[in-house]
Amino acid sequence: MPNHLSIPFKKTYSCPIPIATRDYIRNHTEDHPDAYIRDINQWKALRDIGTGDVLHADRINFAINYHAQLIFILAKLPPDFSYAHAFASSPSSLPVTLRSIAFERASVLFNIAALYSQLAASEDRSSQDGLKRASAYYQATLPKLGPFVDPENTPSDLTEDFVKSLEWLMLAQAQECVWQRAVADHYKNSLIAKLAAKVSSLYNTSLVSIRLAAADTRDALPPSWIPHLETKYYHFNAASQYRKSIDELEASRYGDEIQRLMIAEADAKKAFNIAKRAGVAQAVINDVKSLLDVVQKNLSRAERDNDLIYHENVPAPSSIPAIQEVSMVQSIIPPGLRDPKSVISDNSIIFGEMLGWGAREAINIYNDNKGNLLQEKIVEPAQNFNDEADKILQSLNLPSSLEALERPIGLPPSLLRKAEEIRLEQGPTKIDVYLDDVQRLSRHVLGILDEAMDILDSEASEDEAARREMPMNRPPSHEANQELVTKQQRYRTILTQAAESDELVRRKWEEWEDQISELTRDNDELEALVPSSTVSMTGKAVSTSQTQIHARTLRGLLESLDDIRRTRDDLVIRARRRVESDDIRPKVLAAAANLKHGIEMSAVTFEEVSDNELAKYDKFIQGLTEGRKKQEEIISSIKSTNDVFIQSRKQDPAVKDREQALQFLDLAYSHYREIIRNLDEGLKFYNDMAGILTNFKEACKIWSSARSREARYSRS
Repeated sequence: MPNHLSIPFKKTYSCPIPIATRDYIRNHTEDHPDAYIRDINQWKALRDIGTGDVLHADRINFAINYHAQLIFILAKLPPDFSYAHAFASSPSSLPVTLRSIAFERASVLFNIAALYSQLAASEDRSSQDGLKRASAYYQATLPKLGPFVDPENTPSDLTEDFVKSLEWLMLAQAQECVWQRAVADHYKNSLIAKLAAKVSSLYNTSLVSIRLAAADTRDALPPSWIPHLETKYYHFNAASQYRKSIDELEASRYGDEIQRLMIAEADAKKAFNIAKRAGVAQAVINDVKSLLDVVQKNLSRAERDNDLIYHENVPAPSSIPAIQEVSMVQSIIPPGLRDPKSVISDNSIIFGEMLGWGAREAINIYNDNKGNLLQEKIVEPAQNFNDEADKILQSLNLPSSLEALERPIGLPPSLLRKAEEIRLEQGPTKIDVYLDDVQRLSRHVLGILDEAMDILDSEASEDEAARREMPMNRPPSHEANQELVTKQQRYRTILTQAAESDELVRRKWEEWEDQISELTRDNDELEALVPSSTVSMTGKAVSTSQTQIHARTLRGLLESLDDIRRTRDDLVIRARRRVESDDIRPKVLAAAANLKHGIEMSAVTFEEVSDNELAKYDKFIQGLTEGRKKQEEIISSIKSTNDVFIQSRKQDPAVKDREQALQFLDLAYSHYREIIRNLDEGLKFYNDMAGILTNFKEACKIWSSARSREARYSRS
């Protein structure tokens, strides 16, 4: 039985790579899955050979090559790529399953470390060449394993504490090989003592590291490993003191010799007792027993010689110099792990032609951001500025009071244009159709959401049935689907709020339906609804010259306000066109091409590109701000001019009646446009939600299918 420990392989299980990858490409990219048949098959073949547990030096290259490909795959597919990677810490233990390529990569790295350690342990350490090869294998270390998509569910044997403990253990065994070579080559005892001291120190570092880890991490070690580390720590501390005692004897420091032999005896006894009690490997027990016998024999001889011949005082343990440690080993990351690109060529990179998930996500986020910016910073503010101006004019009874004076009989041209607009659009019929469409779409999207929940409920029932048949090492459905259920709740809340808004629009239509319908009459009927104001014998309205002056000023200000509105509307149109033609994809691709090959690129990687591109919309926002400032100045002038206009007007009841009738019809038109705008927004909202919820339903279906496949693999 060997006196070294080797890391056992993590046993893996087959994964549905082709199905899951094709589903992802079909649902999340613009590409067709058939374009990547070669890549998918290559991935599957590499996994089969790169995750095996065959003990042969040639397998190192296969595993390192697969790891290199995983680095590039991580740049193309999201870390939480939705298929299950299953590994077990031993053939007899239940597999740990995570939907994470990062977990796959970490497990592959772990198995590479296990392969190196097993190759080292299998070397013939009775020869110098065997010791050299074993020491080199033991010094092979791994790059950082994480980060994992779900740190809380990181398997205990892949935690940082556990992996560092294994790394220190391998270095201790590498240093032990160096010590063994030094003993075989008869190096000076002082140097051998220093080498042994470092062996003891490294074993102790590994021991402390695992003892400071969480309980479940400690439990991941085989039961005999911690006693093995303790035994080795005391063993090599005793060996170091023993070799130093020989050096003390040669230097005629007989008291120091005895003290070091006493320390060596005490540590060797501790090592022997721990090894015997905990069932450590017999080879380790034999090594310790051999050392203990030699130490005790030399201690008896040294004490006898000192009593009879030298008569030196034996110093206290604390007064003798500590043995300086000498390290001849270090952690070395193999070249293929340090630079994954070096082991594969450009034309053999899996999914080399695919747009990386980070770049794709950056493009999607940018498109969302520019759409939100257009709506929230340009369209909505522009509409709010227009509504703000309309409300102020309505409160001032403008332009109705002005038109009543300017045109005492007949209808103002502005009102005729508004009535013609509603007649051409068949306003009331259009609103009724829109209301029905909104209600139909509302029921439709709610149905999609209910169907998605039916899928989750069906999977939960299957999961419960499977658990009754056999225990399963995975979270139950009500825990595993929590993220999807939370999304569903959020979507349902949004739909409930939308339904309330729909009801408000319906009530507004019921309130103004009759008045808006009046505007669909022909011009003669509409004119009959508006009374004429008092006219003079010459047919002109009775008004003072001062009133006419104020009216002309007021009309000019209203025309200036219309100019600002037209400029604002034109700005919104230009911004919409810019958004429609704006494609950030070439710039993201250029930025991705300048980044290091194989680097895991998230959307954050392209944040600067996105920010620079969004900056081109600043001029539209600035234009709105300047327009609002001019609008506020003009409205202030309108208010003051309207005050003097009202004061100068004759208090003619007929003029007032005409003003009120015109204002009422103008208000009906404003409500018509507001209702139409609300319904347009409602239709867009529900169409957008239909797409979102269809994707959500598909995500539930993919998740449920993956869980079903996972359950089938567990039972097989």
